[in-house]
Amino acid sequence: MKAPAAPQGQLSGTRSSAVYALLLTLGVLDASGYSLIAPVLPALAQQTGSGATEMGILVAAFPLGMIAGFAAGGRAVRRMTSAAVITGGLLLVAAGCLGFILGTELAVFVVARLVMGVGSGCLWLGITFTTLAAWPGQEYLCTSRVFAAYSAGGLLGPLLGAVQGVRGPFAAYLVLVLAAALPVVVLRPPSYAGALTADRRALRSRGFWAAGAGIVLAVLALGTVEGVLPLHFGTRLTQSQIGVLYAATSVLVAVAATLAARLTPRRALTAATVPVVAGIAAAGAGESVLVWIGALAVAGVGIGMANTGSIGVLLDAVPAQRIVTAMVLWSQIGILGYLAAPALGGPVADAYGYVAVAGVVAVAALAVPLTLGRPGRT
Repeated sequence: MKAPAAPQGQLSGTRSSAVYALLLTLGVLDASGYSLIAPVLPALAQQTGSGATEMGILVAAFPLGMIAGFAAGGRAVRRMTSAAVITGGLLLVAAGCLGFILGTELAVFVVARLVMGVGSGCLWLGITFTTLAAWPGQEYLCTSRVFAAYSAGGLLGPLLGAVQGVRGPFAAYLVLVLAAALPVVVLRPPSYAGALTADRRALRSRGFWAAGAGIVLAVLALGTVEGVLPLHFGTRLTQSQIGVLYAATSVLVAVAATLAARLTPRRALTAATVPVVAGIAAAGAGESVLVWIGALAVAGVGIGMANTGSIGVLLDAVPAQRIVTAMVLWSQIGILGYLAAPALGGPVADAYGYVAVAGVVAVAALAVPLTLGRPGRT
């Protein structure tokens, strides 16, 4: 993937390509931490004697930590260098991994996952704001590639999670996280101080709230797939097989996200609602592996389209130079979907069965056409 041209002498030549490759690699690594947990859930449930509700709480701890990480990262990006913010995020993720390697109790795992979420929130903002500041004028192109990298991370995470047991997947991830810290220190990604500003007026844009509805749908669906359905799939699939299934789904998410760029953001968001809800409903209702494969393929296409449409609406509604406040809040709004998915979906699955979790996603899907249908700049 070719690095964008360096503007105004900020980055040039070999260093520009190296920094760009590093940011994309960090995106892959960060996203793999999201989906790492899915194949491990059945083993965690067995080890701790927990059901869907308790596992939902464990999964929800990560996005809860991310919300705190977004808040901390939003302040840090105005005061610290890019390298410091990104390195701090990596160290927090590493500390959370140690909790899974050394711990044995559910409470320890919940705290460890919370710490990993805080680190991930800092990483996301560090990667995104560095990208926006380093290549002005190419914000949509560069951020779309960052999202592609995050989709690739959705492929790596389940493969790491397919390692048997609880400790193995997190030990493997810890090695990768620590290895990533060295190039961050050596390359010293360019800082965004002064390049981007905070502007709360952007939050009054109707397009911003439409983008918020879109990212809630995408992340709520992802949280449902990763945080609730693995226990359903665990009735017929092994940990490794679940990892492969999720890795294959991530490929479709990435492809759909790329192809959705050919549509206008509004059309991509609107079109995403049907496959997201239908795919999750079919996965919950199905009892065979073939049905699950097809259902996740459909849901993955919808998730990818929603991701692309949402960021497109956001960048169209808010100028990149004033996007700090909007990006932080948009990120927090989105991750609330990942928090709500297991927190709501777990109890719903326990009470009414796994097919019922599609109803939670359907509520979010209804908000998309309602917000897109409002007048205003989007």
